[in-house]
Amino acid sequence: MKILLFDIDGTLIHSGGSGVHGMNRAFAEIWGAHEALNGIPLSGRTDNLILEDALTKTGRSWREDEVARFKEKYYVYLAEDMQTPRAKRRIMPGFPELLDHLHAMPHVHLGLLTGNWKKAAEIKLAHFGLWKYFGFGAYSDDETDRNKLVPHALRRAQEQFGVIAQRDRVYVIGDTPRDIECARPHGAVAVAVATGDYTLEQLRAHQPDFLFEDFSNVEAVLEVLK
Repeated sequence: MKILLFDIDGTLIHSGGSGVHGMNRAFAEIWGAHEALNGIPLSGRTDNLILEDALTKTGRSWREDEVARFKEKYYVYLAEDMQTPRAKRRIMPGFPELLDHLHAMPHVHLGLLTGNWKKAAEIKLAHFGLWKYFGFGAYSDDETDRNKLVPHALRRAQEQFGVIAQRDRVYVIGDTPRDIECARPHGAVAVAVATGDYTLEQLRAHQPDFLFEDFSNVEAVLEVLK
């Protein structure tokens, strides 16, 4: 039995900047500060951390009622922006073909491990027809610290499908050093792909178990993941 946990942004898809655009619009509406996310690091970080940084940058603090309102606005604006043409928006090489093959394998269970809030993950992936492949996952709703997400995904796999996998049969697949690092505390296998903001050499320096330039050679990727 294998559990494969995919990152979203930079790994499965590129939203074309819709996430930042939607967050900036929602932030301006709730807190009155425009372009609040500009200059804040995004790659491999949870939405909770990104929002915390934006609040700190603008001299504000986290209040649950305001954050709940922010999320409601963000999801609306994200969905709207995903319908707006953007030059960089794309599905990454190898998808959905790779997911079709993996989804057909009875011993493989596909999940998500992402810094997105769950609703944002659904909006982004549904735009590309990819949401349907993932029956469970772990999200920024669960933890601010990405390194604590793996147990949430494994718990949901067990609850929903009765699946319990040995840790060396759990694969964390992503495009940033943070994806590699979050696999380590849990004994999971780290699979890195250089389709995001980091080069092959930058990812190699973090010693992933497997490293790909992209997933366009589906057969080669399947040899690792199946």
